[in-house]
Amino acid sequence: MVIVDTTVWIDYLRGTGNPETNWLDQELTRQRLGLTDVILCEVLQGVRDAGLFVQVRDELLTFHLFETGGKELAIASAVNYRTLRIEGYTVRRTIDCLIATFCLRAGHELLHRDRGFDAFERELGLRVVHP
Repeated sequence: MVIVDTTVWIDYLRGTGNPETNWLDQELTRQRLGLTDVILCEVLQGVRDAGLFVQVRDELLTFHLFETGGKELAIASAVNYRTLRIEGYTVRRTIDCLIATFCLRAGHELLHRDRGFDAFERELGLRVVHP
């Protein structure tokens, strides 16, 4: 399954064309796509209009939604953060660490537009869709 990151959903919903949103548009009905609860939260936080909020929420909930909380993911994310720090990489956002670690543990690919995931791909083997 491909997990679609916040960065891609935001561009897609805004109608911004780029390789990732073009891939998403082409693969919406061909690929198994999902998102995590924290990605859902990030996307919905940016929706200002109440009516649009409901529409975006309902559309995103048609995809597989993974709940990512829990101590196992928290500990694994902290271990990955520390591993990358030792290798000289700084993870800027805790949410990126949680998303990347979730994908690593579950074996999912990630579609994103955020360089914060690059170290996870290079050093830890995160599988990333490169359109």
